[in-house]
Amino acid sequence: MSTSEIFEETCAERARLLALLERLTPEQWGSPSLCAGWRVREVVAHMTMPFRTTPLRLVAGLARARFSFDRYADRAARADTARMTDDELLGQLRDNIRHGWRPPGGGEVGALSHDVIHGLDITEPLGLPAPPAERIAAVLRGAGPRNLDYFGVRLDGTRLVATDADVSIGDGSPVRMPVKDVLLVVTGRRALTDRGPRRASA
Repeated sequence: MSTSEIFEETCAERARLLALLERLTPEQWGSPSLCAGWRVREVVAHMTMPFRTTPLRLVAGLARARFSFDRYADRAARADTARMTDDELLGQLRDNIRHGWRPPGGGEVGALSHDVIHGLDITEPLGLPAPPAERIAAVLRGAGPRNLDYFGVRLDGTRLVATDADVSIGDGSPVRMPVKDVLLVVTGRRALTDRGPRRASA
């Protein structure tokens, strides 16, 4: 995919998630996500954080978190859900469908990955539809060893092969599964031996 096509996929994913989130009950907003310790509302707060965070605030927050991004992200998500309503968080997503944010060093694929992965953190526990297979495949095609290292995933001797998209990750004996499950495995949301997703850090 070209850069512009990836951006359009990101916008489409945000719109898809918005439509799903608009139908959630308060109980569902408060239900656990696949991010350990986060409810659905903390995940939405994290997903929309780039839309309301200036570079100066980001650096200051990282400094207070001793430059641990995971620690900073956790504190920010909890603080934002404490001061914002679910409707306000939803409004942040609604108003920024076509926002051009890109994570440092991540480019357009990084932005798409952010929304697809955290979207699955919400939709999987609630039994809601996953993104289209080709959108997930675009995320996986943009992943490299550095991405796997970030999530602490080891695929030694295993090659994950998607059954519904032309993509594979790793080297070795093939293990076939839907592309959604491939992404859940490489991001630490599911182990190869698990029957279902597990909680992961942000």
